[in-house]
Amino acid sequence: MAYYDSFTKKPRDKRQDLRDDADTRRPARDMKRGPVEKRRQEDGRRAERRPGGERQRTEKLQREPFRAAPAPLPEEVQHENWLVGRNPIREALKSGRDLEKLIVARGEIIGSGREILAMARERKVVIQEVDRARLDAMASGHQGMIAVASAYAYSTLEAILARAKEKGEDPFLVILDGITDPHNLGAIIRSAECAGAHGVILPERRAVGLTPAAVKASAGAIMHLPVAKVTNLPRTLDQLKKEGVWIFGSAAGGEDYRTVDLSGPCALVIGSEGEGMSRLVREKCDRVVSLPVRGKIDSLNASVAAGVLLYAISARRDAK
Repeated sequence: MAYYDSFTKKPRDKRQDLRDDADTRRPARDMKRGPVEKRRQEDGRRAERRPGGERQRTEKLQREPFRAAPAPLPEEVQHENWLVGRNPIREALKSGRDLEKLIVARGEIIGSGREILAMARERKVVIQEVDRARLDAMASGHQGMIAVASAYAYSTLEAILARAKEKGEDPFLVILDGITDPHNLGAIIRSAECAGAHGVILPERRAVGLTPAAVKASAGAIMHLPVAKVTNLPRTLDQLKKEGVWIFGSAAGGEDYRTVDLSGPCALVIGSEGEGMSRLVREKCDRVVSLPVRGKIDSLNASVAAGVLLYAISARRDAK
């Protein structure tokens, strides 16, 4: 059967009609779902019409096809005190080495990992669960576990009290409630050693420990002043009270330290940088003292306040 052109009235091949129709439709099809380059050009024209759209489009095109591993936490930057892998961690636990915390990959722990977790709980080591990507960012070959070892060995509360007794002096202790900055911790240890304190007490949780940064900030004072870590601060304060030690807390709104008798056996409590002492610790204090502030800033840095109060206590002890 012959086909005729509607305008020229001449015979026409049907296959040619189909090709012509396809050619006519191709531009519309390309605009709808054409090559990647055409889509990107159209995206660019739309993006340029939006404020900041060009920057958004560039970021979208440059986006990596995979999710990058998260960066290590600030306290994980120092790696000379890391124990990577199960065997080193197991041997450290067996030898009694002090560990700040054990970081494990979130999920089911099987095999030797369960034994290590049981040993860590028995030693009362803080266990922190994180995504495996966090461990991958910290070190390779971690086998789902990285331990952060203490940069210096801890003492005990009993040893600190015995140290004061050997010197024939009234106990003079510094208790830190929630100090999280290693530089503040190191500075307080340095001031405490210079002021003649017998030891420093830290809580196990929600506080920084003897990390390399804290030891460095102490400027060598950690070699001469014992530091103990306790599980429960309020219970430790009750124990000190039974030993005849007076507990002086430092907080805004307390008594002027210059009007308080700070002589005799005492322990000075320094609260965290932002929130100060916890409620339970403050309730256990015999007296709460503060430093008068005459400027517009309502508080001092924790390590600065500790230094002033430590030397005030030292002066009262010398005058006794």
